[in-house]
Order: sequence, then structure tokens, then C-alpha cells
Amino acid sequence: MPFVDLSTITEKEIVPGFHGTFVHGDNVSTVFWNIEAGATLPEHAHAHEQVSVLTSGKFEMTLDGETRQLEEGMVAVIPSNIKHSGVALTACTIMDVFYPVREDYR
Repeated sequence: MPFVDLSTITEKEIVPGFHGTFVHGDNVSTVFWNIEAGATLPEHAHAHEQVSVLTSGKFEMTLDGETRQLEEGMVAVIPSNIKHSGVALTACTIMDVFYPVREDYR
């Protein structure tokens, strides 16, 4: 599936307020999130490496005990098994890339 029309994929709400559209390759998963203002991502960790790109809005992320406010165009690189959490300060969109594939998101 080399080309994907995101509008043809049904969004899933994985955490309250986090609505994701999921695309999987052989080795990576990409998630396009639409996040409601005030939605909170509880602290968690996973074996997957994660790169988060804030494409609109403002999101406060805590990564391994350090908190930063992300704005459009900022990127967070989250190593494997590092605790992280966050809160949407405004409605926002984030693109996450995970390696390896998130089988739990299929």
C-alpha cells in the first residue's frame, strides 16, 4: 500500500480526546492525531522509539522528567522505554512515528 488517502481511514480514539488515524509499514507505524484542547496523555513508556512532530496548536510534554511546551514545527524524540506524558494546551495535531510497528495500534 504505497499511497494512502487519510480521509478513507476511520479515526480511533485511543485515549480520551486523542483521535488517531493509523498507517503501518513493514517496520514503522505513523499516527496522525487530532487532539482536543485539555486532553491529557497519562504517563507511560513503551519499547517503541517515537518521534512526535507538532503540526498545529500547543502541547505540553514531559519526557523523562523534563517538561517543555511544544508549538508548531517542534519535534520530540522519545527513546525506547522512557516515561512520557502530556496535555493539549489547545486543540492540536501531532504526527507520531513509531519503530518498530505498533501492533497494538493495528
